[in-house]
Amino acid sequence: MDAFTAGLLQRIRATESDLTRARDEGDEFLVEVEQGELDDLRRLAAEHGVEVGASSV
Repeated sequence: MDAFTAGLLQRIRATESDLTRARDEGDEFLVEVEQGELDDLRRLAAEHGVEVGASSV
């Protein structure tokens, strides 16, 4: 796995974690921010052929 792929997957995991935390805390604004970031990261992964595992988020 190259550095780009590893870094992207790490950012996705971190953002998923942050999104879960925001939802648990009831922070609707932060949920929107984190969901937008996650959507962008997943789009970037798809554009570069990076397999992103199924997520519960």
